[in-house]
Amino acid sequence: MASSAGLALCGQTLVVRGGSRFLATSTASSDDDVLFAYDCSTAAEKSQEKGEDGQPADKGSDTVLASTFSKSGTYFALTDDSKRLILFRTKPWQCLSVRTVVRRCTALTFTASEEKLLVADKSGDVYSFSVLEPQGCGKLELGHLSMLLDVAVSPDDCYVLTADRDEKIRVSWAAAPHSIESFCLGHTEFVSRIFVVPDHPELLLSASGDRTLRLWEYRSGRELHCCHLTSLQEPAEPWGDERFAASRITYRSQDGCVALLCDCIPTVYVFQLDAARQQLVYRQRLTFRHRVWDIAFEEGRGLWVLQDHREAPLVLCRPVGGQWQAAPEDAAVEKVSAHLRGNWAMLEGVAGVDVGFSGLYKATFDNVTAYLRKKEERLQKRRQNPAAGPNGQAKKMKPGEASLRCPS
Repeated sequence: MASSAGLALCGQTLVVRGGSRFLATSTASSDDDVLFAYDCSTAAEKSQEKGEDGQPADKGSDTVLASTFSKSGTYFALTDDSKRLILFRTKPWQCLSVRTVVRRCTALTFTASEEKLLVADKSGDVYSFSVLEPQGCGKLELGHLSMLLDVAVSPDDCYVLTADRDEKIRVSWAAAPHSIESFCLGHTEFVSRIFVVPDHPELLLSASGDRTLRLWEYRSGRELHCCHLTSLQEPAEPWGDERFAASRITYRSQDGCVALLCDCIPTVYVFQLDAARQQLVYRQRLTFRHRVWDIAFEEGRGLWVLQDHREAPLVLCRPVGGQWQAAPEDAAVEKVSAHLRGNWAMLEGVAGVDVGFSGLYKATFDNVTAYLRKKEERLQKRRQNPAAGPNGQAKKMKPGEASLRCPS
């Protein structure tokens, strides 16, 4: 939902997507790296959905809407605006299947066993697709009454977690999705991102349009900690009054570091997960001069940042003296950045078309103020003209009524 430009990383395999294309390469510094490029506009199968008049419905663009790696990095999958689900094998890179989904998707994830791919769509449904049978049709697993924005699976594949536009996080049994284990309730706007902590599988991180980052024990639905991002902003910041939601939560297992990217501001918030005390500890903010499209941690290396700047599209941040900062020079960053500069056309038009989460906020209507204002205007008219009727017009007198009145 947040951006048609994105970054995905698993091991040393890095994918950058923009528009209908993506590039896959390695973050290793070796010179024998092979660049894999794919364009969704060349994919074969498209939705054959028809409109009410019997004519073919809007086919949509080929823009990639969401993408993800499997846990081991063996598989990679994406969905696009033409309602296609495309599955790849990564070692070596090969397109395994192009399948059609019922509606445009908002998020997808592999199960931990890598046997299924779960796809969440705008109508609130989650479908599962087989990975082992790449041509198999999708199966409806569960549904919400509102748009789904994210989907996750517990590390043991026992639970499917879904986040929707109506402030809810739902925890369902994977074997019987109609059985709901719990709800995580507390957000006051749409839930934009959820993330199950891999080395603390009982914990869930969530972010929302209410500008909070929350920590949950999701099986019981208990909120453990809530961090208000507005309290971390400086008063002089130009975007201080803007509404924003998290477009990415990424995590580094080696030190429990959590990085949070918001969709409207060029800032990355860094937290430390204190699992023993069941809380999030705020560490610092990383502010960038250009719009940040996406972020991802690479274990043992640092935080990769994809930004809207052709000369330096990628930044690698590392902890130095307890503070995260951009690494001055890195061979892997320069190698991947060179690939992006040579294919900048796929990212060039992204900034002008992204709308982020702006259309998902609850609309408020204040008709009480207008009613009270009009009521006061009517009362003022009555005070100025006491003989006026309830609609502000002078009361008509019946013939002969004036002669019956006593003289003053």
